[in-house]
Amino acid sequence: MNNSFSESYKKAGVDVTAGYKSVELMKAHIAKTMTAGALSGIGGFGGLYELDLTGISKPVLVSGTDGVGTKIKIAFIMDKHNTVGIDCVAMCVNDIICCGAKPQFFLDYIACGKNVPEKIADIVSGVAEGCVQAGCALIGGETAEHPGLMPEDEYDLAGFSVGVVDKDKILQPDTQKAGDVLIAIKSSGVHSNGFSLVRNVFTVNEQNLARHFSDLGTTLGECLLTPTRIYVKAIMNLIDKVQVKAVSHITGGGFYENIPRSLPKNLSAKIERNAVQVLPIFDLIARTGNIPERDMFNTFNMGVGMIVAVDKNDADKAISALTEAGEQAYVLGELVESEEGVIIC
Repeated sequence: MNNSFSESYKKAGVDVTAGYKSVELMKAHIAKTMTAGALSGIGGFGGLYELDLTGISKPVLVSGTDGVGTKIKIAFIMDKHNTVGIDCVAMCVNDIICCGAKPQFFLDYIACGKNVPEKIADIVSGVAEGCVQAGCALIGGETAEHPGLMPEDEYDLAGFSVGVVDKDKILQPDTQKAGDVLIAIKSSGVHSNGFSLVRNVFTVNEQNLARHFSDLGTTLGECLLTPTRIYVKAIMNLIDKVQVKAVSHITGGGFYENIPRSLPKNLSAKIERNAVQVLPIFDLIARTGNIPERDMFNTFNMGVGMIVAVDKNDADKAISALTEAGEQAYVLGELVESEEGVIIC
């Protein structure tokens, strides 16, 4: 690679040597994510990973892919790039665990207008941190320089992850019944969904993002840029201790879209509105933008990152297991016989 350089390509807007420098700068971050299954370093044509199938008789691979969405605009304005990678990992692995699968590895894709090695390494440092939190290896990725297609100071970030679960242990939502309890696991904030509405509500510029709100306890920008919480270790711990019937990742579409994805057709989720521990940022969004409550619950997580369904006799044990894993959990509602999907009352 030391001999790889094209003056003509550089004049066209692509400096391949910047890519090589980016790789060198990110190596230390990636090294932190290496697990026993990671068989190759970065730089090859494909990432190699050896599955540990101990105790798994019928392995099933579960994959998830996502990006960060327009939340990334906040990172541009604040010139803070080491957290959006956590969001990218979270959006993928939090989906995978809804099947009961444990994420094994992750790959990212960064498209940028101009490759600034230090910025790219900063982005990847966040991806690596997300992988550490999820217990999966970052075994590869791609950085693509797109001059003329994207502004030089902007980029987009996406990725995907692959997990594994024993076929006999895949979560079965059909085992749910009326009377089962819904347990909420607290979110860290807006996570990575609804930012087009957020940016429509607030005039998102450097001055407004630097504004401090007492009810947030921080600036608007820092609050909005708070990384998506990664629930992998907590959910895996919970599955080991309690019969978990279903898990819903509350992302774009909020309660009304995501909870029904884990419900049989004959059951609905009855949510106690007063039980929902709404975070201050959502009150601020609703108040500033005059957003109806139903739209809020149909767009944002409202302070609930994941919802777990268990038998009512297991509710206390489930909350204890989640608390031991460092999460804040509480009873949100129950399942009832209905085909409405979600009932908030």
